[in-house]
Amino acid sequence: MSKTLFIADLHLCNEKPEITSGFLNFLYSEAKNADALYILGDLFESWIGDDDPNPLHTTIANVLCQLTIPCNFLHGNRDLLLGKHFARISRINLMPEEQVLELYGRRILIMHGDTLCTRDIFYLRYRKIIKKRWFQNLFLSLPIHIRQKIALKVRTISKNENAHKDVEIFDVNPKLVIDLMFHYNVRVLIHGHTHRPAVHKVSVHGQSVQRLVLGDWNKNGSAITVSRNDIQFISFPL
Repeated sequence: MSKTLFIADLHLCNEKPEITSGFLNFLYSEAKNADALYILGDLFESWIGDDDPNPLHTTIANVLCQLTIPCNFLHGNRDLLLGKHFARISRINLMPEEQVLELYGRRILIMHGDTLCTRDIFYLRYRKIIKKRWFQNLFLSLPIHIRQKIALKVRTISKNENAHKDVEIFDVNPKLVIDLMFHYNVRVLIHGHTHRPAVHKVSVHGQSVQRLVLGDWNKNGSAITVSRNDIQFISFPL
C-alpha cells in the first residue's frame, strides 16, 4: 500500500545514541517501502553549521543519502542553520517553513509548528533575530569552538526560562491554526514542536478539519503515515 511518512523532533545528539539507533532502524524498515519521507524539523538537538565535524552528522548524512525514496526536510527551531552543504551530501530536499502537499487526493499543510505558539513571546523574539540573514552569516563566521559555547549558553538560558513558564504557553494559538488552514484551503495540518502527539478536530468556517501533532522521540519513536485510505499515528520502541 502506498504511504508517505512524517516525523519530527528526534533531537539527535551524541548523548542519546538509542534515539539515533532507533532512527536508523526506522529508515531501514518503515521508510524502506514508503513513497516519501518528510522530516518536519528538529532532526538534531542543535546545529551550529554544516562545517561542524560532529561524527553523528556524517553518520546521518551517509544513511540518508542511501535512501531510495525522496527525503524532504523543513527546519525546526533547533536545526534552523542546517544548510545546503548538508542537504547536498545527504540528498535531502530543503523545503520552506510552510508547505502544502497534494497527497492521495488530500491537501495537507506541513510545518514545524513553532510559529503557531504565539504566546511564547521570549522565543518568538529570539526567532526573529536568528532568522535574519546577517545574523546567521555573522554566527557562522565564528570559530567552531566559539559557536559551540554560544549554543550551549543559549540552550541553558532557554531551559531555565522554560522551567518557569506555564505549559500552555508552549501550545498553539487556536485562532492562528484556523486562519492558516483557511488561507491555504487545507483540511489537514501536520506539525511537531509541541511534543504533544494528538489529533485535534477543528472547525474552519463550518468545515471539519484535522490538526495532527507529531510526538518527539524519547523512549518511543513517533510518526504519521498518510495513505489513500487513511491517516494514522504509529509508535514504536527505540
